Amino acid sequence: MSKHMYSTQNLTDKELKEQGNRMFSLRKYEDATNLYTKAIIKNPDVAHYFTNRALCHLKLQKWDQACTDCRRALDMDPSLVKGHFFMGQALFESENYDEAVKHLQRAFDLAREQKLNFGDDISSMLRSARKKRFTLLEEKRIAQEIELQSYINKLMADDKEKQLKELDQEGLDADFRVHKAQEIKHKCDTSMNDLNTIFAKVDERRRKREVPDYLCGKISFEILQEPVITPSGITYEKKDIEEHLQRVGHFDPVTRVTLTQDQLIPNYAMKEVVDSFLQENEWAHDY
Repeated sequence: MSKHMYSTQNLTDKELKEQGNRMFSLRKYEDATNLYTKAIIKNPDVAHYFTNRALCHLKLQKWDQACTDCRRALDMDPSLVKGHFFMGQALFESENYDEAVKHLQRAFDLAREQKLNFGDDISSMLRSARKKRFTLLEEKRIAQEIELQSYINKLMADDKEKQLKELDQEGLDADFRVHKAQEIKHKCDTSMNDLNTIFAKVDERRRKREVPDYLCGKISFEILQEPVITPSGITYEKKDIEEHLQRVGHFDPVTRVTLTQDQLIPNYAMKEVVDSFLQENEWAHDY
């Protein structure tokens, strides 16, 4: 056995965890992992030991191991914020954005319920996961539209050729047949141009898919759902500003002017603008 093994074999699980914390603070993540593992062996019923080790795995970019430890922690305590948060990070790095969003949203909600302060860490990661998920969905939609456009264009081209072939077999007067052929070509080509123009407009609208900043809350940067306005004229998401007032202090986060909850007024005008935007841009629900 190594000298390090001898120095830790008589320690309790809590002492091993504390040593692991010290190693982690020194960025010695492998050593910290080993110490947390020993703590787990001595006491496998403490969920936090698993989330501590999961965080080491995250630092070492071992995404699968981080997920495994988070699952074990959440089996013991489904309301463990760090379990969902670290799981969300590992899933994000594994490009499993659907599941990442679920766990990060759960971490965000639980942190609010339990009044835990993670700063912007959880909400920032949640926004990133949502945007990554949106980008993948967008790429899938684009591929489907390109495939559909090509398929319809081929059908139209095949139909034109079919009509021209049938025209040749009808034994019509040569001049009339030439006139009719030009008519068929013109009609089919016009339809194809119209179709491609429609797809081009769709593509142009997609390039402009961006949620304006004024439609997002100043704290979470999410699309406003229940906007309220302060005496300073700043609009916030109601739940975000109420949480700020309860947990941080009674002042406007932007202007720093004294603010109390009874001074918040529903911003119905902004609500109408947001609802109108969402109605015209359904993609924004996934943004």
